[in-house]
Amino acid sequence: MLLVARARHPSTSGGGGGERRSIYKKFREVDLLDKKKTVTALKPGEDRAILLGLGMILSSVMMYFVLGITTLRSYADSVWTEEGLCVVLNSTVTADMNCSYNCGSDCWRVSKYPCLQVYVSVNGTGRVGRLSHNEETQDASSDCFYAPRCQKDSAAMHAMIANISERLKVNTRVPCYYEPGERRETVLLTRLYDHAVAFQSLLWPSCVLAGGALIIVMVKLTQYLSRLCEEIGKIKR
Repeated sequence: MLLVARARHPSTSGGGGGERRSIYKKFREVDLLDKKKTVTALKPGEDRAILLGLGMILSSVMMYFVLGITTLRSYADSVWTEEGLCVVLNSTVTADMNCSYNCGSDCWRVSKYPCLQVYVSVNGTGRVGRLSHNEETQDASSDCFYAPRCQKDSAAMHAMIANISERLKVNTRVPCYYEPGERRETVLLTRLYDHAVAFQSLLWPSCVLAGGALIIVMVKLTQYLSRLCEEIGKIKR
């Protein structure tokens, strides 16, 4: 009987060990399956995040290109870079200028506005220049201080120019921008493309570029840390 009992005991012990190994194997398979599901779920999200980052970078490059041929080019080509104080010497209406306005589909009509010429002295140096409102006015009508938006009611445009002339006669000292080389007679009252405009134009594309790069870096860092944790887990096992 004792021999029979001893003979049965090892077989029972071996069966329990096999069951424990089987249970451990099942848990191991479940753990690996969970990890595979997690990796499978994370990979499409990571791919979408990388595509988002690349799209943001591409959009910022396109924005840089558009700004480079518009705002930044106008800012670089502007010669009125020095800021000073101008004293109004003369402000008179010289003649009427023709302009055209849209009256419908393929319809254009002619109207008139007064040409206001303003001469100023720059920084008390004795340099006399013709004052213009901004770069667009200088390009549209180099002889006139301001070119209003053309409209049918010419009386309204005359009243607008008369109001500007009266203000310049009251406020004879105005800030202005002039060319340092004194090659141009024209002086600007305001600049459309100055340092602030250039900075604001570059701010948003720079933020989009930095955001896209940050997304890609964070995804790559997450992937690297995930691989590092997996390798550490393999070493511990």
